[in-house]
Amino acid sequence: MKRREFISLLGGAAAWPLAARAQQPERMRRIGVLMYPARDDPEGQARIAAFLDSLEQLGWTDGRNVRIDIRWPAGFGADRVRQDASELVAAAPDVILATGNTTTAPLQQLTRTVPIVFVVTADPVSEGYVASMARPGGNTTGFSFIEFGIAGKWLELLKQIAPGVTRVAVLREIPIGLGQLGAIQAVAPSFGVELFPINVSSPIRSSAPSANSPADQMPV
Repeated sequence: MKRREFISLLGGAAAWPLAARAQQPERMRRIGVLMYPARDDPEGQARIAAFLDSLEQLGWTDGRNVRIDIRWPAGFGADRVRQDASELVAAAPDVILATGNTTTAPLQQLTRTVPIVFVVTADPVSEGYVASMARPGGNTTGFSFIEFGIAGKWLELLKQIAPGVTRVAVLREIPIGLGQLGAIQAVAPSFGVELFPINVSSPIRSSAPSANSPADQMPV
């Protein structure tokens, strides 16, 4: 075989897999969506419409190259949420969109391999969904609707209103609120403020001093 013929044959063999793949139909992708707003909720419908429209703009059309399975378990109880989450995971989609804590937590309990993208979540780090916002790790990532840095501004505003305040109680819900508390703690020294975190689920002591509790020991 001549050298030129050999090179032509080799080039044709290398190009054959590309041509074969080009002739194959595009694989249908699957997206699971676990919506917590009720099906008739206007805000939930608006979110889905925006989601589908954005996918369309990116070249993903439901029924053409992607199949979207949307579940609306709101109003049917926690068991229905878990059932819908289980069915979505069992379908082995390419990714699942979760809206809020009510849907994200059950999905994480069911799979550590199917990618999960959460939205409408306050503090995904404190909830344990991700290791951090910068490096989420695992199979879960998403968006938080709270900018924790603004919590530091609350303390700044309080000092502007009452410059003499040196001790501040911070009411927080566990685990939600840890990110906000962290932001407040970060700026408290610069304002000369001592913080007293108080869990709202725990009994809060009366502000009235007892015989064994001097007034200057009570959080303000």
